[in-house]
Amino acid sequence: MAKKEEKEVIVDVGEVYSKSEEFVNDNANNIMLVVGGLVIIICLFVGYDRFYAGPLEEEAAASMFQAEQYFGKDSFNLALNGDGNSSGFLDIIDEYGSTDAGNLANYYAGVCYLKMKSYDDAVEYLEEYSGSGILEPTALGAIGDAYAESGDIDKALSKYEAAAKAYENEFTSPIFIFKAGLAAEQLGEYEKAVRHYSRLKEDYANTNEGRNAAKYLARAEAHLN
Repeated sequence: MAKKEEKEVIVDVGEVYSKSEEFVNDNANNIMLVVGGLVIIICLFVGYDRFYAGPLEEEAAASMFQAEQYFGKDSFNLALNGDGNSSGFLDIIDEYGSTDAGNLANYYAGVCYLKMKSYDDAVEYLEEYSGSGILEPTALGAIGDAYAESGDIDKALSKYEAAAKAYENEFTSPIFIFKAGLAAEQLGEYEKAVRHYSRLKEDYANTNEGRNAAKYLARAEAHLN
């Protein structure tokens, strides 16, 4: 009985192999076209990365060096527009927008406009920035600052809350939780303000904002009583 089952298994495997071989033979041209297409796509991708994207990224980063120097010196107009010899962040966005450096230039440009009190432009460029790590909450918080300075406290609060949640850490999170608390108070949303100040006091007690949270918490609670 066991030998009969074994024989049937062998026959079944043989039939499967035979059918597979037949399928390959019948569709050889189509298979070769698919394989050839995949090879071409892989080669194009490797070539693009090696001979175009990589060098373009290096060129963009080099072009941004002087703009970053001006930014560090608070020369925001020169950082944005260049000095006639070196590119500004706006030039870099136009020329290298698809690169990581071009993306980062959006962040720098947004902060420059914020410092120059051009709040609509600040929001526009900061919204274009897409990043991770510490710059993600910093960009969101800067958008909140732009809205707050232009008087749109509702949107400012929303951005501060988003900034507090993005990439939580001991440096940016307490800053934006505190700003969210202040914005909530300004809107008369004292329950929300209490939540933010309480979180500061409990979760970030060792930060400057956490150490000062108690008095702001008491002030917000007083409005509820």
